[in-house]
Amino acid sequence: MSSSKVAILRTTPATVLADYHRLLNLADYQSVVAKDADTALKINISWHFFFPGSSTTPWQLDGVIRAMKADGYDPNLIHGCHNRTVVIDAHLGERENKQVNVTDAHGLENVHLYEGEDWIHIRDAVGDLCDKFMCLNEVFPQGFHIPKRFIGENIIHLPTVKTHIFTTTTGAMKNAFGGLLNERRHWTHPVIHETLVDLLLIQQKIHRGIFAVMDGTFVGDGPGPRCMTPYVKDVLLASADQVAIDAVAAKLMGMDPMSIKFIRLAHEKGLGCGDTSKIEIVGDVDAAKENWHFVGPYKKMTFASKMQHKIYWGKLKTPLEWTLKTVLAPWSYMASIVYHDSFWYPTRAKKMMADVLGSDWGRLFRNWENTVPDENGFPDIGEHPAELHRTGWRAFLKSLAILGTCIKEAPEFATGGRINPKQKKVS
Repeated sequence: MSSSKVAILRTTPATVLADYHRLLNLADYQSVVAKDADTALKINISWHFFFPGSSTTPWQLDGVIRAMKADGYDPNLIHGCHNRTVVIDAHLGERENKQVNVTDAHGLENVHLYEGEDWIHIRDAVGDLCDKFMCLNEVFPQGFHIPKRFIGENIIHLPTVKTHIFTTTTGAMKNAFGGLLNERRHWTHPVIHETLVDLLLIQQKIHRGIFAVMDGTFVGDGPGPRCMTPYVKDVLLASADQVAIDAVAAKLMGMDPMSIKFIRLAHEKGLGCGDTSKIEIVGDVDAAKENWHFVGPYKKMTFASKMQHKIYWGKLKTPLEWTLKTVLAPWSYMASIVYHDSFWYPTRAKKMMADVLGSDWGRLFRNWENTVPDENGFPDIGEHPAELHRTGWRAFLKSLAILGTCIKEAPEFATGGRINPKQKKVS
């Protein structure tokens, strides 16, 4: 089991860079993240459009990179790391969320795992460890592939604090989902909790070091990871224990971590500590005692999330779930884009975001390209709240282009398109 220590700090834009540096060292990241190995910064994009709390913030990514550089890590061994999904455009997302601004400013390699990367069969990667999987052997009887470059790399996950309609909360453990499984990972949704446990088992086998840095400046409650109510909470978390950091985040949201299945299962299997009474909290200890009283993802579900639950666990499971494993599957991708990108974001997002866009973090996001940091953070964040360029008709028209890309690149229609076709297959 990883060290069950979670660092937490309160932060402000004026101190956020120094706070990230302190946070990482409070969580002893240098003892986990080897300096002589490549390090993947696993960026989270839960929505290609900007929505507070949904995706890795630019100051989160910037703070981690600056901390590593200050502590003697070679930037040539650090790279941004992206996956995509059938409904998320990672290239659009890294621009809209200003993550590519950060990797470019630091001159880092920016890796998109579905573009030209070799993927290796899981049995060739981890051998007999496959026999210990809770569910992946049943979901993928012929096995599956993982990115070959992950083997021997460090990985630092960069999630945010938010809820999720499939897993109650989402954080460090869920952040591995897109990177380790290919675009048929939606097959695992009926057993998503067990899947996350299997993926953590794989990570602990293949990675040189595993670490997570979670941003809680913007956070999200409700039917996440997209259609949420965003809030400003001004906290940062970090840990080498993926289970522990997710447990502490869940407790902050007002939930019992051990009632969340993936946390409980991982704890019971000794993959980390989900019992917050046994986790060492360092930093601003009082911040970890907060209770934000989130309503969670299930009380105010959207039409889309209700339908997804019916398909994977409810009345529509028998008539519809089978289609998601056939050439008919793109119907579900298109439905998701039409609802979230063509309807919800153009008509609802601006109102939902209004309160937080005027916050200090909203102003920092708007002025990110022009802000000049000092050694601690961003003393001048501008006077105006964040301004959304993709709302209303602009967002709707962009959604149509995304829909076209989704249809064109759906794995059922474009096998081997983005993933290197020279995948190694088990004999």
